[in-house]
Amino acid sequence: MLTSLSIKNYALIEDININLQSGFTIITGETGAGKSIMLGALGLLLGDRADFGSIRDTQKKCIIEGSFTISNYKLEKFFTKEDLDYEANSIIRREILPSGKSRAFINDTPVKITSLQKLGNYLLDIHSQHETLSLGNAEYQFNVIDTIAKNESVILQYKDQLKQLKTFQKKFEELREAQSQAAKEYDYNLFLLNELEEANLKAGMLEELEERYEELNNVEELTENLSSAIGYLQQEEIGSLDSLKAIRANLTKIAQFSSTYEGFLERVQSVIIELDDLEAEMTDALDRVEANPEELEMVNQKLQILYNLQKKHNAENVEELLQIISELQEKVSVTENAESALTEIQKAIEDQKAVITKTADKLHANRKKIIPAFIEQTEHILKDLGMPNARLNIELVQGEDFLTNGRDKLEWYLAANKGGSFKEIKKAASGGELSRIMLAVKSILAAQSNLPTIIFDEIDTGVSGDIAQKMGEILQKMGNNMQVIAITHLPQIAGKGASHFKIFKEDNETATQTKIVKLEENDRIDELALMLGGNIKSDSARAHARALLN
Repeated sequence: MLTSLSIKNYALIEDININLQSGFTIITGETGAGKSIMLGALGLLLGDRADFGSIRDTQKKCIIEGSFTISNYKLEKFFTKEDLDYEANSIIRREILPSGKSRAFINDTPVKITSLQKLGNYLLDIHSQHETLSLGNAEYQFNVIDTIAKNESVILQYKDQLKQLKTFQKKFEELREAQSQAAKEYDYNLFLLNELEEANLKAGMLEELEERYEELNNVEELTENLSSAIGYLQQEEIGSLDSLKAIRANLTKIAQFSSTYEGFLERVQSVIIELDDLEAEMTDALDRVEANPEELEMVNQKLQILYNLQKKHNAENVEELLQIISELQEKVSVTENAESALTEIQKAIEDQKAVITKTADKLHANRKKIIPAFIEQTEHILKDLGMPNARLNIELVQGEDFLTNGRDKLEWYLAANKGGSFKEIKKAASGGELSRIMLAVKSILAAQSNLPTIIFDEIDTGVSGDIAQKMGEILQKMGNNMQVIAITHLPQIAGKGASHFKIFKEDNETATQTKIVKLEENDRIDELALMLGGNIKSDSARAHARALLN
């Protein structure tokens, strides 16, 4: 529960600090006194968007700080998950700096606004005046039913399954679109692929073909020069080999005289062996050199094919052409295997639909189970609130489509008067009736939830007299199980509070300030007498106020 609230430099508030207690607390004040400002500050603690314009003195930072006792609400796991220090008395602080930057802290640890919002959902619910209108909103109606049905974990499971289903469906559409596009290009891609595959491309083949072409195209020059080179090695008078052999004979005679001469002999012998091998290889090469016009033409044709393919595909070499073949094979394969690929993903979709259907059915069954008791409880409370003939009807219909929270369509209907027909609740109820229905719903939710604190901002709009008295009794009863704070203009409700605060404006020499004070018994009597429209000095007005307190 909220044990204290400090607000500094926010809107009309310079510096206020209030301590709150459990049970039912009342806040009153004239219209425009600043009750909405306090709610705005609380909203910042819950993660609402910060507005630099709300700073009172733009040279100083705005600070809103709330202390919460949370030991009874099993929030240790949340703090562990968010990597925060758990404290039984936790402090949430929000700061708006003069620079416009906003900061948030939980137990002095800086946190993101999302963490603040998550924690706020466990700590406090602010019912604004506008929220009453949400009774006619399907999302709100679902939230009420699902809270009572304890569907939170099932809904989370359903949302995960729906996300997976949409992933499969998106993949299916993307594949179908890709295959549709591929089908349009299939014939052309297949033609390109066949053309490339017919070339029997291999890495390095271009270089090999170009080399062979040069050999075949220069047969005469090769024959002439190879023959001449071999001649220089073999001729008797000037042949290099014969000369080296003569040198070897001379060195053999003197090799034993010195290691130097022996080294000369070994080196000459090595040269002779190398030249012998060279002569044999050149002779072999010469034997293989022969004119072959047919092969020359064939090599030339292959080269032209390669050159044309490179130009056509803007490729630098054969290796790039091989990569293009791989890409074309994949594109062609997509089209050729289209049916099997679509069938596979379609099966995944159907399997996922079967899974999510079971979860949706569970949601439907849980909702259907609690609706009769919820209607009975609501109608019972409405009788106490001056609507004895009100009848509530909730239609829950399961459809085929997978929606964000199941397959159900939900609508609340109200027959406010005896013999009246059912109409959509937003059309059937007046403002005062909506307020009473909302209070009935909130009181039922409060009994179901483990929420520490709920704040009502003028839940009593449109009611008065005895009905207000009944509403006060319900709020007071809710305060037995949780902290209830009500902002009200009705003395019948204000008199039910265990504690009472008053918000008011005060002018000083330079500015107007919003302040808040806790009222003791005599001050409460004065405040209630004023709310009753009487003179606070009147004995009858004070007696009436005292009666409301008692």
